[in-house]
Amino acid sequence: MTSQHAPTAVGRRPDDIVVSSWMELCERVYDHSWQPDIRHFRANYVFRGLSDISYPLNTSLQRLGGPYPQLEYHLLRNFKKYGTADNRDATQSDWWWWAVAQHHGLPTRLLDWTYSPFVAMHFVTANMQQYDRDGVIWAMEFVKTQQHLPARLRTVLEEAGAKVFTAGMLERAVRNIGDLASLPREAGEEERPYCLFFEPPSLDARIVNQFALFSVLSDVTMRLDDWLLNHPQLWRRIVIPKELKWEVRDKLDQANITERILLPGLDGLAMWLARHYSPSRTPAE
Repeated sequence: MTSQHAPTAVGRRPDDIVVSSWMELCERVYDHSWQPDIRHFRANYVFRGLSDISYPLNTSLQRLGGPYPQLEYHLLRNFKKYGTADNRDATQSDWWWWAVAQHHGLPTRLLDWTYSPFVAMHFVTANMQQYDRDGVIWAMEFVKTQQHLPARLRTVLEEAGAKVFTAGMLERAVRNIGDLASLPREAGEEERPYCLFFEPPSLDARIVNQFALFSVLSDVTMRLDDWLLNHPQLWRRIVIPKELKWEVRDKLDQANITERILLPGLDGLAMWLARHYSPSRTPAE
């Protein structure tokens, strides 16, 4: 999962995990993956790969600028109105529509994540114009993150025996995305921002192949990296130095983690071929 926006002066942090080899990278993305209760290596982490370490975790809605909190409702309202011409089902829930809208590039408060660390590595290394700067993978513990949810949302997860929401599960708890902020107040709980994750419907092969899910903050104006600063136990960052990017890219290609697979169709095929046949360059070049 990736984003394209102007970088801010963030850079490396003192607690960043800076890897120096492909083998170390593979080891570090699977840290804390052993689950003794089920005796499987299945980490409760999701990943977001950024090609530039200085990119913040801000949403496309925030990058829209202007009075974007007031525009959120109108963006979806018009997307639904005109999107039904594309044979979309207007009776679907707003959460279903938010997933569709995010998938097709509408500015939203959703951020893309993946369960796959290798998909995250792909988005760190897909843009060859940024091989002169470090990349980063954000790893977020989504199960512990959702322990901070209001009681109503936690109950929905518990009743379903699930670790992450679907659009349908969210619809049962809160109808509109704008109502997220008021849930704690309605239940007499402490009012503070929270983050939830939900899986989109399998709209097409791109969502399926990218092993995708979305994060949503209850405060539309807050950046996720700012929220995470208050919850250091929920995340870590793995830095892929610029000197390592080509090796990671080549090995991902050999493992078939490419645009041809992650962006199925002629556009993804063309992107993969253009990059595959480009000459290798050192960071200094």
